[in-house]
Amino acid sequence: MKKFQYSMQSILDIKEKLEEQERANYAQAQARLNAEYEKLEELKRRKEGYENRLRDNVGKRLDVLELKYGQDAIETMKLLIRQQTVQVTKAEQNVEAAMYRLKQAMQERKMHEKLREKAFAEYLIVMGAEERKEIDELVSYRRGAKTAAAEE
Repeated sequence: MKKFQYSMQSILDIKEKLEEQERANYAQAQARLNAEYEKLEELKRRKEGYENRLRDNVGKRLDVLELKYGQDAIETMKLLIRQQTVQVTKAEQNVEAAMYRLKQAMQERKMHEKLREKAFAEYLIVMGAEERKEIDELVSYRRGAKTAAAEE
């Protein structure tokens, strides 16, 4: 019995490698998104710290320079938070794009696996037919040999 060989196995192997690569790209994009979120949260914490410090200073004594520094720091943090929000949005878009490419790669791999399964099913049918033919020939030969031996 000959061994089953899928004629497009190399393509299936390539599709599997592409899927693995897309999984890695998706993981990287997700990690970048998480890092951007962490940066955003850190900026928000810093802004909150500046606001708390400004509130504390307002309650103690009137140091105009300190109040101005606090307000400037808060405005700077607001600007940085807006910029970081843009970075988070870009990272989210990258994650979505990576997920789309991963889904495409998975669909292509599954399609080729189904083609391979169909080819294997056809192979089994052909091999079953060949085996039945060989068995029929063997049975016919044995009957013919018995009949020839009985006639002698």
